[in-house]
Amino acid sequence: MATIKSNVKKAVLIGMLLPAINIQSIMAQEKITQTAGRAQLGEFAPEFAKLNDDILFGEVWNRQGLSPHDRSMITVATLVGKGIIDSSLTHHLQFAKQNGVTRTEIAEMLTHIAFYAGWPNAWGAFRLAKDVWAEDGAADDNGKSAFQREMIFPIGEPNAAYAKYFTGNSYLARISSEQVPFSNVTFEPRCRNNWHIHRAAKGGGQMLVCVAGQGWYQEEGKPAVQMLPGDVIHIPANVKHWHGAASDSWFAHLAFEIPGENASNEWLEPVSDEEYDKLGK
Repeated sequence: MATIKSNVKKAVLIGMLLPAINIQSIMAQEKITQTAGRAQLGEFAPEFAKLNDDILFGEVWNRQGLSPHDRSMITVATLVGKGIIDSSLTHHLQFAKQNGVTRTEIAEMLTHIAFYAGWPNAWGAFRLAKDVWAEDGAADDNGKSAFQREMIFPIGEPNAAYAKYFTGNSYLARISSEQVPFSNVTFEPRCRNNWHIHRAAKGGGQMLVCVAGQGWYQEEGKPAVQMLPGDVIHIPANVKHWHGAASDSWFAHLAFEIPGENASNEWLEPVSDEEYDKLGK
């Protein structure tokens, strides 16, 4: 009888403890296995295949102290830093996604790495990552999801804080807050911001880098300039201007705020439909 009561108490105690177990920790401890070494080099270099499958992945990747997620981030950063942007990086990007690295995380990490490992290395890695994190089958929602698949930078959240200065819907994603702070600004078709001026007593202004879609930039008294991926616009301080999407395309650009003395933004009147509809004609 005493044994039965003891077993009941143990069962109750286990039942109380189970809900507190961190399921994610259990999943993270699932053993990583690798067979690529033996599959590709088993006959040609069996010892190398064994070291790759049994030691590197079988032991090192399964060590306590770092999660597979963090090991993937470190591995990708190291490969990009060494300029390795070939099929081996594609494999590790796929492995990173499998280990829970998100599209936002990989974009943020590669953006950060670019300043240390070199811009060309980051571009090469972005081209591979864009395919690995392609969101196949996402809902169209007026073309927004399809547009997101065109670029590695996230669209971000609705640009609610500045909505009153925009015609149409825009979105904002902060890409970096360190060294050179900048954001990705996305415009739905026909969306544009009001005429505005980046005021500064010295320095200041803004730089735009188009990353996807088609858009327009215009300074007061000058013809509008079409913006396509890769185009860079340098906006001096104290110049009245506006920028936004083409009428038939989503548009996204990185916005770099140039440091200056007594810098501020002055928002002015909207770009009228009449002005806007004359573009490209």
